[in-house]
Amino acid sequence: MIARIEHDAAMPLNRTDLADFSYFLAIARHRNFRLAGLELGITASALSHALKGLEGRLGVRLVNRTNRSVTLTSAGEELRSVIAQPFDMIETAAEALNRFRDAPAGRIRLNVIGDAAELLLAPVMPLFLERYPDMEIDIVASDRMVDIVGEGFDAGIRHGGTVPEDMIAQRLSQDLHWCVAAAPAYLERYGTPERPEDLREHRCLGFRLGDDRVYHWEFAGPDGDMAIAVPNRITVRGGRAMMPLAVAGAGLMYGNEAIFQPYLQRGELRLVLEDWSCMGPGYHIYYSSRRQVPAGLRLLIELIREVKPLGY
Repeated sequence: MIARIEHDAAMPLNRTDLADFSYFLAIARHRNFRLAGLELGITASALSHALKGLEGRLGVRLVNRTNRSVTLTSAGEELRSVIAQPFDMIETAAEALNRFRDAPAGRIRLNVIGDAAELLLAPVMPLFLERYPDMEIDIVASDRMVDIVGEGFDAGIRHGGTVPEDMIAQRLSQDLHWCVAAAPAYLERYGTPERPEDLREHRCLGFRLGDDRVYHWEFAGPDGDMAIAVPNRITVRGGRAMMPLAVAGAGLMYGNEAIFQPYLQRGELRLVLEDWSCMGPGYHIYYSSRRQVPAGLRLLIELIREVKPLGY
């Protein structure tokens, strides 16, 4: 089987072969047709059709597909090992050409924690697109921790303390102020907590982290730092999903003060336990140390630092 691939690979290649090889490598990276299609900007069905064409021309099966998994055959593993490095070199060379363009071109895929998409990216996107009209940005806002390399992202944005250790990270904001807020109607009905320990007698909105743990609210006081497992009859993943509940008076909410600001200004929320609020690591962008940083990503980082939507 491998001999057949080597024989066919020695034959002249056409444009379709080269395109389909790149499609095959995306499938090999993701082991998922949908995710590979997202990276390439084509549908999963088009990707499947291209793979079948490549397998037909080579005369071997490269991928085993079931309803639950996508795996490479022995022939597929062999082909991947042979062509992956040359395609990486081509990608690096193509990216390097951006230095000679009047304006960079290309597509950046970002996996971003929900609050950062609103607080950090939204303020700079209009200016970025105006300065670099040939750039495209694909933003996936999710609190779920993902393998950004395995799922085809150029970079991720998370709080500094949660960035994977094997990544290169750069700060994008100053440290963040964490506090508790509630609707006036809630405080009128249930009272205002005076100390963090009082939260055990209140209704609190639980926050589920990207690794599926329920967050323990953190405070800083005269006796040192503390983390409290608050009672929560409602648990939410994502601050934006939680905000309407807090405004409606469903319970106390813990979060980054920056996301509360519009609601505080309109009187829809009030801060409580302000003497116990604490600081935490700011937002960081991170990316693989094994790949060249795309020019567009580098320019986006520079622009965020220039605009400083959350300080720097």
